[in-house]
Amino acid sequence: MKLKSILSATTAFAMVGTTAFAEKAEVQFWHAMGGQLGEIVDKFASEYNAGSDSCHINAVYKGNYTENMTAAIAAFRAGEQPHVVQVFEVGTATMMAAGDKGAIYPVYKLMEDAGVDFDPSAYLPAVISYYTDTDNNLLSLPFNSSTPVLWYNKTALDAAGVDVPTTWDEVEEAARALKANGVEKPFSFGWQSWSNIENYSAWHNLPMGTEENGFASLKTEFSFNNDAVVNHIQRIADMGKEGLFAYGGRRGDSRGQFVNGETALWINSSAYYGGFKKDITDFEFGQTMLPVDTAVADKPQNSIIGGATLWVLNGHEQAEYSCVADFFQFVSAPEQQAYWHQNTGYVPITTAAYDLSKEQGFYESDPLTDTAIKQLSLNAPTPASKGVRFGNFVQVRDIINEELEAVWAGDKDAKTALDEAVERGNALLRKFEKANN
Repeated sequence: MKLKSILSATTAFAMVGTTAFAEKAEVQFWHAMGGQLGEIVDKFASEYNAGSDSCHINAVYKGNYTENMTAAIAAFRAGEQPHVVQVFEVGTATMMAAGDKGAIYPVYKLMEDAGVDFDPSAYLPAVISYYTDTDNNLLSLPFNSSTPVLWYNKTALDAAGVDVPTTWDEVEEAARALKANGVEKPFSFGWQSWSNIENYSAWHNLPMGTEENGFASLKTEFSFNNDAVVNHIQRIADMGKEGLFAYGGRRGDSRGQFVNGETALWINSSAYYGGFKKDITDFEFGQTMLPVDTAVADKPQNSIIGGATLWVLNGHEQAEYSCVADFFQFVSAPEQQAYWHQNTGYVPITTAAYDLSKEQGFYESDPLTDTAIKQLSLNAPTPASKGVRFGNFVQVRDIINEELEAVWAGDKDAKTALDEAVERGNALLRKFEKANN
């Protein structure tokens, strides 16, 4: 990707004796990357600051995705908003609604106003399509994008005499063999709505809701209580009763089960690769594409992304926004994106970064690390597999979590739980529609 910045931030000069110094324009960047990921974000900010004579990026960790988004909304209402806030993909509809009320500075307009030669076609289609409006204008900058994959403990699978599963029938069979061979919690996952409803639906080309999963209209209604998803969730519940599945929490809480060998098959984000590479020393691990439910589809469609983008908030000086545009150019460059991809497991957001990773031999030295890219690019996205854009979806995911947890606990069957999740979720959709008409 070639991006040409033809602007620099306004520079103020002051004299102290006979010495002149430049005061840099300050940009506040609130993010949700903790641990190793936060260290890389800080690295990018430091490298950019060292190379800029006129701009300074102040990268601040504000908690997890939900906490960061909530903090930014509260700050905006108080007139103390940052210039840039990292928002996870399920917050897209909420941020778009905020944009309709003047809170957002869309990225395509930011780049245009700043005079930056910005080419959206340089980004991977599966990534950029999630964050465009109906006119294909880019609203926020893709930054950290991932997709769920099936992580596996190859050492444990070999010991149990089973191959890496490619279908849900094979997942169940492998879990049974692993259990018989002493693996305590053979199968688990994290971010259960994302991995087992949103991506299960896209992977099998099933709509999760009407109106093209919310992309076409605010009048969308949920439909994930269909027979395919109900049967899928009930299968997992039945695996739990047999001791083949163990629920470990809503986000990445069950990561430790996989790292310590309690769990040998784990569905969660491709972005765990960097941490796994550092932390797993007792067994050989790998990643593969999501399993196919052959009762629903003969072959997979494509998975959808998770992760987050960088949204720009209105209310600051144009010189500072010039710095934001320049920083966005910097973090989108092939070198930064290839480094990010190779050290985290997030997908490179541009074709150029993917090509650079190939040239550097990354996929030869670290096999299977292109699994997420292949999943996302498997087929051209359909209205059912482009992604989801539902209002109040952060809260809807909490509802789905509650209902699924009732299933795992044996308090509800899958049909009852998903019917109630759809009913409760639709009430929030109507509330969002009413507030944004």
